Amino acid sequence: MTYQLQGLQDLQQIKAHLEQIATISDTDWDFFMSKLQRRTFKKKAVFLKLNDVENYISFIETGVVRLYIPKENPDKEITFGFSFKNQFISAYDSFLTQSPSAYELQALTETSVLCITYADLQAVYNQTKIGNLIGRITAERLFLIKSKREQHLLNLTAEERYIKLFKERPELLKVIPLKYISSYIGVTAQALSRIRKRI
Repeated sequence: MTYQLQGLQDLQQIKAHLEQIATISDTDWDFFMSKLQRRTFKKKAVFLKLNDVENYISFIETGVVRLYIPKENPDKEITFGFSFKNQFISAYDSFLTQSPSAYELQALTETSVLCITYADLQAVYNQTKIGNLIGRITAERLFLIKSKREQHLLNLTAEERYIKLFKERPELLKVIPLKYISSYIGVTAQALSRIRKRI
């Protein structure tokens, strides 16, 4: 479900997040706010499918989003990232190039996002400074997801990857199925089960 926002009170969360990084003028903020929409997704909803073109950059107000490469056999899916409240999410490579996405985005819980379309962000880029900030934050966020997972796969044992993940994000155990966690740290569900028993 997508709908327009009613007023400033809806936007304090994203404004506070952005103003940790840069001061935003009232004029820029008002223009940006006029372009935002709220989208809500039910638990397990896939809101960007493989080969669809990403048309949004979104800010997660509530919920958890999984980034993954789907397979014919769901047990073979490759989960390579999670995004949480107060983070930006997008299939950003698809968004930038307006070409088909090589992966999917799924809400793992009831999820609410504030989003801006590709066309509207171009207008924000042209008329304000805030657009460049959002583009930079989104690019940095997705680079860090990719880089962190690659480094962990290369440098840590599966057990170390599991421990590190839950020191950083203890809430994962409550909301993310173990099959997605095992894929993320690069082991089978059975291997993850053995790791969990040991620790």
